[in-house]
Amino acid sequence: MSVSTDPPPQAVEAAQEARRRRIRELGPWFHNLHLPDGMQTLPAHPLGGDFPRFKWRQIAPHLPADLQGWRVLDVGCNAGFYSFELARRGARVTALDVDPHYLAQARWAAGEFGLADRIDFRQGQVYDLAGEAGHFDLVWFMGVFYHLRYPLLALDLLARRTARLMVFQTLTMPDDAGAPVGDTADCAIDARERLLAPGWPRMAFVEERLAGDPTNWWAPNAAAVEAMLRSSGLQVQARPGHEIWLCTPRADADAARALWQPQHDSLLGAAARGPA
Repeated sequence: MSVSTDPPPQAVEAAQEARRRRIRELGPWFHNLHLPDGMQTLPAHPLGGDFPRFKWRQIAPHLPADLQGWRVLDVGCNAGFYSFELARRGARVTALDVDPHYLAQARWAAGEFGLADRIDFRQGQVYDLAGEAGHFDLVWFMGVFYHLRYPLLALDLLARRTARLMVFQTLTMPDDAGAPVGDTADCAIDARERLLAPGWPRMAFVEERLAGDPTNWWAPNAAAVEAMLRSSGLQVQARPGHEIWLCTPRADADAARALWQPQHDSLLGAAARGPA
C-alpha cells in the first residue's frame, strides 16, 4: 500500500494564503507575474491585456531561444518580468532599477521562480553605467527612455555597451509616418519649414505631466527614434511590435559617433572627477 507524500490540503491552503498576503504587501504592482502556482500579481492590468506578457510574445520570436553564455542588462527592470524570461533562456542578467519598491518585488519573485542565482538586481540610474567598463550581449531598454531627463545620453551609454542586440521601446508621438520624404541629412536655415513635414525626426518635450506622470519628459516620433538609434551607432533590424525596435551595432559605429564623441567623453570625464 503506497503512502501519499503530497502535503495535506490545509498546508497547501495556508501556503497559498501566505503567498497572497505577500503579493498584497509588496503592492502596488506594474508587472503581472504568473507565479509557479498559478497566482498572478496584477491580473486586471490598467493598460489592458496581460502586461507585459503580450509585449514579450511579440519580441520573443526575434531572440535566440538559447541564451547560454549571454550577458544581459535589463534597464528599468521593474518587478523583473523580462529578466525572468531571459534568465529562463540561459542568460546571466544584471537587472537595474532606481526604485527599491520594484526591486523588492523582483527579488521576491526571483526566489519564487527559482532564478535568484541567475539575476543580479541592482539599484541605480542608467547614468551610473558611465563609470563602468564592459559590454553586454543584449541590452534590454524598454519603457525607460521617455522617463529620462537626458535620454540621448542614456542611449549613447547603452549603445556603446551593446555587443549583439538591443531591444528598445519608448512612448512615441502619434506620428508614425515612417521615413521622411526626401533627404534629411541637411536643411538650409531659410528652409526650416521642412522640419514640420510628416515623418521628419522630432521629439516633443513634456514640461509638466503626460498622463498625470511628471516623469514623462519626452515623446519622439518613430522617425526620431530610428534617427537617434542610428546616430548612437545602432541599426534597426526589426520592429516586433508597436513602439518596439530590435537593433544591432552598426559596422561603422565609430564613424556615426565621431561628431558627438568628444562631448560624450567630456561628460564621462566630468562624472569620474565628481563635483568641483
